Amino acid sequence: QVQLVESGGGLVQPGGSLRLSCTASGATLNYRPVGWFRQAPGKEREGVSCISSSVGSTYNADSVKGRITISRDNAKNTVYLQINSLKPEDTAIYYCAARRYYGSPCSSIEYEYDYWGQGTQVTVST
Repeated sequence: QVQLVESGGGLVQPGGSLRLSCTASGATLNYRPVGWFRQAPGKEREGVSCISSSVGSTYNADSVKGRITISRDNAKNTVYLQINSLKPEDTAIYYCAARRYYGSPCSSIEYEYDYWGQGTQVTVST
């Protein structure tokens, strides 16, 4: 069983940056795709980004393209999401999720992920 814990959220001014972390315990993330999702107040959860187990395979949502970088540190069993040029509309709870099977492709679809963290709040405001 994979347990995921997100960290790095907080209050940031517009134009600022944050790096979110998703650290796993109980099993390795190294061969699994890991996605980041977010849910803003009153809105459905949306896929933000994903990194697969193979180098170079990622996707980024249009709403964040050019402003985010997803990466993984296999030695630390951690996936990171760097978000730059933050906007008020980026305010949301950010969740990381992992798929069960090694080598699965990245996906922006919630139900294709088997393990979820509890989320970290990101608030962009003056």
